[in-house]
Amino acid sequence: MSDAPQTASAAGLSASERQAGARRTVAKVVLVAMGMGALSFAAVPFYDWFCRVTGFGGTPLTADAAPGAVEGRTITVLFDASTHRDMPWDFKPAQTRMTVTIGEPSIAFYTAHNPTGAPVSGTSTFNVAPLDLGSYFTKIECFCFTEQRLEPGETAQMPVTFFVDPDLLEDPEHKNLQTITLSYTFYRMDEPETAEAPKAQASDRDRG
Repeated sequence: MSDAPQTASAAGLSASERQAGARRTVAKVVLVAMGMGALSFAAVPFYDWFCRVTGFGGTPLTADAAPGAVEGRTITVLFDASTHRDMPWDFKPAQTRMTVTIGEPSIAFYTAHNPTGAPVSGTSTFNVAPLDLGSYFTKIECFCFTEQRLEPGETAQMPVTFFVDPDLLEDPEHKNLQTITLSYTFYRMDEPETAEAPKAQASDRDRG
């Protein structure tokens, strides 16, 4: 008989502890969600810097130089390109794939063409897939870091210099990975020219 109250008390204490733990977990989840929300509404330059420093969302890191080749260890990089619906450029990779030595710098090219009759400026976003490989794919030089401008009918070759970090070989989940995909999307940065001036001239003729 004497053991029953002790058992009930212990059970009650365990339930209380579980409830407290659940509240702490919910609080942590809310704080993380608030933090991510704040990041999503942060200034674009800060968010871009954050992604390039951490590899968040598959964003490649940046570096001044490659660490050095790991002889005999290669990986295939696939290249992808797209444009936002408001961007009139023809934009595509100059090569669809290349096999690179891990740790060694490589250079690839994208081609952009402005088929319109007016200058068009744009900037690009980029990532790699699988998304959790952003911290292993590092850029040394890239056209994506600055606004690009093409004159009417102009075509430009846009280079990107990169390397795949040798630390990838130590990652148990990805050390046998065969391919990485590098993707760019170009967005228009200026406003399309309008036909306001010709309309005004027609109006003047009508009044005459």
